[in-house]
Amino acid sequence: MADIKTQISNDVKEAMRNKEKGRLAALRFILAAFKQKEVDERIELNDEQSIAILNKMAKQHRDSIEQFSKANRDDLIIKEQQELGIVELYLPKKLPSEKVKLLIEETISEAGANSPKDMGKVMSLLKGKLQGRADMSEVSKLIKDKLGN
Repeated sequence: MADIKTQISNDVKEAMRNKEKGRLAALRFILAAFKQKEVDERIELNDEQSIAILNKMAKQHRDSIEQFSKANRDDLIIKEQQELGIVELYLPKKLPSEKVKLLIEETISEAGANSPKDMGKVMSLLKGKLQGRADMSEVSKLIKDKLGN
């Protein structure tokens, strides 16, 4: 399977051929965010970094949808939902909560964590395994509960 960035570039070309303006704009916005990160940090993005950017974009869209719904701006909500749908196409599928809890328990024992002080160590080990596949703020809460905070 092609990396995320290549897949999105190919989808941009397809959207151009099919004259899908909304989809094309959203895809170009994603590529622009990738390019910005690469230029700023002088790196070539890997899939894990791409997923982190996509997660951030998805969170921003969800926040915007929430704000627009409070302001009764249905026109903007629809646009944000469409863009969110496009961003989510490139994110890995979410893991079921049972699987997430199991991974947390395995990682806690693997890290030898036994107090809230070890939370950073556990989070750093889990980040690669769960990035884009689970809500990291939820994961953080579950780890705190397990470590007895």
